[in-house]
Order: sequence, then structure tokens, then C-alpha cells
Amino acid sequence: MTAATSGAAAEVTVRFFAAAEEAAGMDSGRFAADDIAALRVALTSSHPPLAAVLPRCAFLVDGVRAGEDTRLAEAATVDVLPPFAGG
Repeated sequence: MTAATSGAAAEVTVRFFAAAEEAAGMDSGRFAADDIAALRVALTSSHPPLAAVLPRCAFLVDGVRAGEDTRLAEAATVDVLPPFAGG
């Protein structure tokens, strides 16, 4: 979990899929972060194997693609999606 620089960080539900789920060793969890960049730090700090997977992952916040500076709201759901193969 990470702490915000001003006040408490938003606590969000993170859902992992495919290779991200395997690297995290879980399908979901609760993490605190202010934005996607801080969430990446929190995720790799608590689950180091994610460091190899996250650079290739897309992040969706409540179903909408998110960038590094996307702010996180309390109780949001963040999906971590590695690239999928197939067709």
C-alpha cells in the first residue's frame, strides 16, 4: 500500500488477469494509491514479480483506459490487463 502526500490515498480494488494474475499470485486485492503511477509502485512493492509484467499491461479504471496520471477515486475498480494473444 502507498500513502498519499496530502491526506489518505484512495483505496481501490485491483483485478489481475492472465499473466498479471500469475505474477501477483492473486486474482484481486485492495491497494491504496493516488494515481496509476503510484499504483504501479504499490503493486511492484507488494508483488515483485509484477515488475516484469506491468510495463506491457493496460490499466482500466471502472472500465475506461487509464494513463499514468489518471487519478484514482475511493472504491474504484482497476483492471490490470496484459496483452492477449489469439484472434
